[in-house]
Amino acid sequence: MNAWQAALEVVKSCLKAGVREFVVCAGSRNALLLEALARAEAAGLARVWHHFEERSAGFFALGRTLETAQPCAVVTTSGTAAAELLPSIIEAFYQNRPLLAITADRPAAYRGSGAPQAIEQVGLFGQYASSGGFASWDGRQPLHLNVDLEEAFVCGEDALSAADSGAFAPVRERIDVAALARWLRADAYLGTVVLVGGLEPDEREDVLHFCQTLGAPVLADATSGLREALPRLALVDGDRLLLDQPPGRVLRLGDVPSGRFWRELENLTHIPVWSVCRNGLPGLARGCQVLRGPLDQVLAALGEVDEIGDALDYLPRCPRRAALCDELLETYPDSEPALLRSLSQYAALGGGLFLGNSLPIREWNLFAQTQHPLPSVRANRGANGVDGQISTWLGWSAELTESWALVGDLTALYDLAAPFVLGQIECHGRVLAVINNGGGQIFGRLPRLQTLSPRAGEWLTNPHTANLAGFATLWGMRHVAIRTPDDFDPLGEPCATATLLELVPDPNQTRQFWVAWDRLAPKA
Repeated sequence: MNAWQAALEVVKSCLKAGVREFVVCAGSRNALLLEALARAEAAGLARVWHHFEERSAGFFALGRTLETAQPCAVVTTSGTAAAELLPSIIEAFYQNRPLLAITADRPAAYRGSGAPQAIEQVGLFGQYASSGGFASWDGRQPLHLNVDLEEAFVCGEDALSAADSGAFAPVRERIDVAALARWLRADAYLGTVVLVGGLEPDEREDVLHFCQTLGAPVLADATSGLREALPRLALVDGDRLLLDQPPGRVLRLGDVPSGRFWRELENLTHIPVWSVCRNGLPGLARGCQVLRGPLDQVLAALGEVDEIGDALDYLPRCPRRAALCDELLETYPDSEPALLRSLSQYAALGGGLFLGNSLPIREWNLFAQTQHPLPSVRANRGANGVDGQISTWLGWSAELTESWALVGDLTALYDLAAPFVLGQIECHGRVLAVINNGGGQIFGRLPRLQTLSPRAGEWLTNPHTANLAGFATLWGMRHVAIRTPDDFDPLGEPCATATLLELVPDPNQTRQFWVAWDRLAPKA
């Protein structure tokens, strides 16, 4: 088989498996793959995006799988270009996303030779990607296709047709809910709390109905889509409330929760934990029980459940907690939490929100408005890294209008190449909000890091004086700086280009806010 036939067969195998979207990165080694994809696109069989930077391309492709629930492939040349996909492959593995890496390679004889662009690409992604081809792929994790291509090539006259395409059919899992059903019926008097992490859109209605029927207190991440939908059951400042008075049992639904209480469960080993999630991983290193499967299918198999209620009386304390929080936000209007509250009022009117790690998602859960449910909220919570956040947002929201993202300053600096694709996607009403607080300020609030020396603390937080106006100029984005709530006014004006919203909170007010916040006793 010559090089052209090899490249064509790879593209045909992808189309047969139901892969319809591809993100391509240029390189002479993968030129034949690009040509085959160009013909697939011309035949209406594929949608092809392009990027110059492989790491961003991988996360953009991940974003496409978030939006479509279908596979997306990213195509690279050989050498270290292929290695740039590892971060997005890892994230896709822990999110259970069908992300494909198609890496062009030099012929097998070059392996181990030290020749240019000849690294060991076979098995490059280790346990994080299947490498057995489509025949052994379950459609619920990343897949790596490494393609050996000869140096010289001549493109054939081959054309692609509808006969070359198929449907994506991930393997369905058998779900046994008997043990979970018994657990829910037993020992309800101990006090059950439901922690809801990220959910897929088709899981949310079933989880909402389940929580309403169960009647137990709920601590829902914004990525669940239910944070604003369960006012009667929602815990306010829930992490501190649960740390002050731990529940008797914990039921986790969806992705690993972002809050502090979940991490503290590592040490609270006397509290039984059940996790129901797509990837089947417990999210804790301690003993707990886990059931793998989509939440809508699990809850349908479970059927109606008995009401458990609020056995430990958490919920009566929540209105007072909410009032105290609002009072602090009004007292320090230019603080970071208060600016985030103001921003959340605008973002709630948008078409969807992407939250970056780690401070933005935690502050959103604590301080964002709760009156208006958001149509969709996403985040990369598989490995909790800051890599590729903007790229993932752009991939997820490529076809959405009025899409918002909220990330930290260092997260934005990690992904400066991401907006290269703005000319290929929907930009009407698109807003990238960046909290520019001069570095990784979340580390300054972690108790276990308070004993570090000033020098070590500096290395950890990476203080900087970057002005993000230049970032906006680089990619043709409108730049709006926000220092007070009044600065949000320009958002009411229509803008054909994407907007970079730079939140620059008052450091003194922010410091005073957190001091006052930490003084609020959980039982207040």
